[in-house]
Amino acid sequence: MTSAIEFPAGFLWGCATSAYQIEGSPLADGAGPSIWHRFTRTPGLVRDGDSGDLACDHYRRYAGDVKLMQQLGLNAYRFSIAWGRVMPEGRGRVNAAGLDFYERLVDSLLEAGIQPMATLYHWDLPAALDDRGGWLNPDIADWFADYASAVYQRLDGRVKLWATLNEPWVVTDGGYLHGALAPGHKNRFEAPIASHHLMRAHGAAVKAYRAIGKHQVGLVVNIEPKYPASDSTADKAATQRADAYMNRQYLDPALRGHYPPEMKEIFGEAWPDWPAQDFELIQQPLDFIGLNYYTRSVTRHDDKAWPLYASAVRQPQATYSETGWEVFPQGLTDTLNWIRERYGNPPLYITENGSAFYDPPVAPADGLPDPLRVDYLQKHLRATHQARADGCDIRGYFAWSLLDNFEWSLGFSKRFGIIHVDFATQKRTLKSSAKCYAEVIASQGRLLGS
Repeated sequence: MTSAIEFPAGFLWGCATSAYQIEGSPLADGAGPSIWHRFTRTPGLVRDGDSGDLACDHYRRYAGDVKLMQQLGLNAYRFSIAWGRVMPEGRGRVNAAGLDFYERLVDSLLEAGIQPMATLYHWDLPAALDDRGGWLNPDIADWFADYASAVYQRLDGRVKLWATLNEPWVVTDGGYLHGALAPGHKNRFEAPIASHHLMRAHGAAVKAYRAIGKHQVGLVVNIEPKYPASDSTADKAATQRADAYMNRQYLDPALRGHYPPEMKEIFGEAWPDWPAQDFELIQQPLDFIGLNYYTRSVTRHDDKAWPLYASAVRQPQATYSETGWEVFPQGLTDTLNWIRERYGNPPLYITENGSAFYDPPVAPADGLPDPLRVDYLQKHLRATHQARADGCDIRGYFAWSLLDNFEWSLGFSKRFGIIHVDFATQKRTLKSSAKCYAEVIASQGRLLGS
């Protein structure tokens, strides 16, 4: 029997997206190309040769998408701003037309009673900055702060929730260590430098906001809780290394002013001794933390798995998504409580949570059932409520994603949306998960306890 569930008045019920994954028209109205525009043009790097050139055509169809959000009863929407739309060269000249688009989007959201949450960086670095070293160039903290300031000055009166970075771990692990994501580097010396400059840029953008902004700013990280596969010393040590690398590498400097000690062990001579003043910049007071949660990892020691010497153990009775991620709602509750206990119970938003399950390219005319996604959504919302009952200061939940979209190096092969997109026609169709989410929102969560 499920106990009574109810979320408080003022709780944010939202969906999340990112610019390159949904907007399309990446060079429209004076925008500059990003590293993803370049990456998708290199043969063999993205499945089926897909790109975000059209994606969900949100750049031209945003008004209709806002109406769909309103239809679902959302009171919040998290999106990202494309740096290259605002500054085509990544620094210097501001492209007013790029900011105009986001102003129109924000105004449409507010008119629909939907609170915007804007993320300044969701992986689409301007290509012109990549030519200058990108996240390996120490000057990028100042470039990012200048870009952030231009956006704050234009939109802060209407946007009250800002996030500096989305998932810096993915930027560096995928983009600089393993090469699966833009800019496609594979270099153990570069990855720590990119990570550190991302955190310096985060700190600089927060500092810039305090000089200009009047509302709230935070950092969005992806956390994958690590559970040892056994009680062996080797498995426990591997679990700690994996946790330090993926989960503590960014929250510790942002909230505690230092990196986890395991980072030196993991990278050895490739891990620099950072100057103390850098941490004074990085550790800026934050108004909230955004948590992106998808799955967990049961971790074992693995001599062949460089650099962590740790690998995940598949669970025989578990449900797995199309991306190979285990469905494990308890991990969300555990992660929220871990943040509460380790970092002093900061205000939290679940800024992404969702799953990819198979949906056909064309949706049936009478709607699209997606029972696995419905089950995922309901169980993770219950897990969220449990963490609130445990004392976590959770202020909102954003499902990933509003729309099926361009899933980075996987192209359009994996669908995360609660709204189906027929990419050949751009037709939007509500899935059962969208209808379920709308009913949960309308009941303020009470439906989850029935």
